[in-house]
Formats: sequence, structure tokens, C-alpha cells
Amino acid sequence: MRLPSERGFTLIELLVTLSIAAILLAIAVPSYSGSRLNSQLRASSNDLIGSINLARSEAIKGGTSVTLCASSDGLTCSGGWGNGWVVLRGADVLHTVSAIPAGFQLTESSGTVTLQFQSTGVDATPAVFTLCRSSPSVGSQERVVSMDATGRAFVRRTSLGACS
Repeated sequence: MRLPSERGFTLIELLVTLSIAAILLAIAVPSYSGSRLNSQLRASSNDLIGSINLARSEAIKGGTSVTLCASSDGLTCSGGWGNGWVVLRGADVLHTVSAIPAGFQLTESSGTVTLQFQSTGVDATPAVFTLCRSSPSVGSQERVVSMDATGRAFVRRTSLGACS
């Protein structure tokens, strides 16, 4: 009769495996953090681009002016862009976006709080928005959303770290 062979790990094999896992984890965590930041920046800038495109297309489709403005309450034009924004046709709320994620900052370079799209889809006021991380530490990645006077918007990825 044959005895079953002993199975298991030696202490040295276990320590080597745990050491390799710790090294891989130390490499992966900073990379994950950067990916999460990039994803949040992309999502917030896409929300803004989507709202600009919606306001412009609703103005053209409805043949009337449509307003995109910073809104703290989701109903009226008030507050800063970081608190959220709203798309309005007259007094009717067409679309609302709540505040950007905590630790991020959204600023408009010229201090514009209202974008007014005419029935032709044109807004006479070009606007440039900068979205970046403001806490716990300023990040170097940022998104710059630009809208020209024709109402067309585009996003550009930069690494200036303009948040202060």
C-alpha cells in the first residue's frame, strides 16, 4: 500500500508569492489612481460637451433661443459652473447636470455664466471651460472644453495643471 504524498506550500514559497503580489500591487495602485482621475475628467467634460450640443440642437430644432447656464438648483441660472448647469428653453428645463465630482474644479475663463444659442445654433460668445483636479492635490491632467462663436464645442486634453 502506497502512502499519499504530502501536499502544500512551504513557508518560503508562501513568502515569495506574497512578496511578488506586494510588488505588483505597489505598481498597480498609482496606475489605477491615474486611470480613475482620467475617467472622471473625461466623464465631466463629456457632460459639458453633451449639454452644449443639446442646447445648440434644440435651438435649431425649435427655431427659438435656448440657454445653457451655471445652475446651483437645477432650475434657474445661478451659482458657478462647478455646481452644475441647466439647459433652458424659456422657463422650461430641458436638461440638468448636477455638480461635478468632489475634488474637481470647473471654471470658465471669461467669467461667462450664460450661453445663449439663437435659432441658427450660433452663440455670439465664445467660451473656454477648464476642468481639473483641485484637491487633495492639484493634478496635472485637465480637460479644456472650448466653444467657438458658431456654437461648436470640442474638448482638448492638456497637462498644464491650471487649478489653483
